[in-house]
Amino acid sequence: MRATGLPVIEKRIHTRFDKAFLVVIGSELYGDSFAIARNVSSGGILVEMTYAPPLGTVVTVHFQIPRESEDEKLHEIVARAEVKHHHYLNFLGGNDAASTRAIGLRFLEFIDAGEPIDPDRIH
Repeated sequence: MRATGLPVIEKRIHTRFDKAFLVVIGSELYGDSFAIARNVSSGGILVEMTYAPPLGTVVTVHFQIPRESEDEKLHEIVARAEVKHHHYLNFLGGNDAASTRAIGLRFLEFIDAGEPIDPDRIH
């Protein structure tokens, strides 16, 4: 309930998985970069990034699963997604003001991961 006594109505279609983890966001125009994924659902994801690709941009989201042994390849799940929202988050970090950017992505499809991303491509 809100302070006004009105109930909060959940408008989301998909259930969210509220966990933060590292992903790689790939774009032909902007390259590949690490980002923090939050609020994952079957419909999309919120991603904290250092930049915000333009609305409508299609990116790839690489969910990387760690290896169990040094001999094993990195496992990936890759999704194509469209940038639907831009978020600018302001908050306090201790006594200092801080901010970050985030984008809301809508999943379009899941694709074959192919070869893992070469770490030298990530900036």
